[in-house]
Amino acid sequence: MSADEKNERVENNGEQEEIKLEKPDVSKLLAAIPPASVLKARQKKYSEKRVRLRYDDTLDREHARINPNLAKELDISELLEITVAGRHRFVFRAIIDENAEYNVVYVNPELMEEHGIADNSICTVRAYRGRERLGVNLGVR
Repeated sequence: MSADEKNERVENNGEQEEIKLEKPDVSKLLAAIPPASVLKARQKKYSEKRVRLRYDDTLDREHARINPNLAKELDISELLEITVAGRHRFVFRAIIDENAEYNVVYVNPELMEEHGIADNSICTVRAYRGRERLGVNLGVR
């Protein structure tokens, strides 16, 4: 009898039978358990992202149009904050639109021209967490 086998005597209708039991292979059992990295896998969560700022004449001064995938990634539901060149900060009510490009946020051109911000500028967008002041330059210090 090898080390992996074990004999067991079982009585069946008055007769004794000898049954050989094999020891289970631990490595095969462990292969069925997924690694911890899969169990605790988390999608990388971003709090802000650099995107293009585009003009859209159809929007009001307090609205900005954003792609739903970008809004979900940044956890934007109602309000979003845009910072341009580290100097100009604005808060807008988010309009989530399937037709909006992924890396683009659309805003009112009149408001941006007042503050000297050109079309197709690069800006940082994030979910707004402070007091509500829509379409207003918050003035970064």
